[in-house]
Amino acid sequence: MKAIIIDDHPLAITAIRNLLRKNSVEVLAELSDGAKAVHFMETLKPDIMIIDVDIPVYNGIQVLEMLRKRQYTGIIIIVSAKNDYFYGRYSAEAGANGFVSKKEGVNNIIAAIEAAKNGYSYFPFSMDRFTGRQTSDQQKLDSLSRQEITVLRYILDGDDNNTIAEKMFISNKTVSTYKGRLMEKLECKSLMNLFTFAQNNTIW
Repeated sequence: MKAIIIDDHPLAITAIRNLLRKNSVEVLAELSDGAKAVHFMETLKPDIMIIDVDIPVYNGIQVLEMLRKRQYTGIIIIVSAKNDYFYGRYSAEAGANGFVSKKEGVNNIIAAIEAAKNGYSYFPFSMDRFTGRQTSDQQKLDSLSRQEITVLRYILDGDDNNTIAEKMFISNKTVSTYKGRLMEKLECKSLMNLFTFAQNNTIW
């Protein structure tokens, strides 16, 4: 199988490249941002794309969404060192085959690829969530819709309402509505509260 890695951390790229090669996966390209992801997908036609959430230009979830909109049917594995449940859920809803937490080590990427090859998904399993012992903040995050999560990510990236509206192809009024809802659900009365909440829950 052939893969493309998109990550802006050289050590992570090296670790993922070595892991893939040890498991007979050829690495076709290594990108440090999301800008050329679609171009390389269409020209190189990889079987697998390994994408970090926090990459410049377009973040990993945006790249994932763009690839699926371009009818890419290969395996997409999202990786991140941040909140695994939040980004696991977000990437699953956006069409990823699996999510691997860098905190657990990149070796799980192979398990995620094998699961996808066999028709299964690979996402974090939270015993606390399964047994109903979610924290208050986890419950708040769980209440967000996919659109509200997308707006949240753009806000955390520093985008204003006009920019978010352009990127999401929606009106300013709709952005304001999503923003108001997510602020209410997360019980944040200001953007400073929102950034603090995001930092405390490792989603930013």
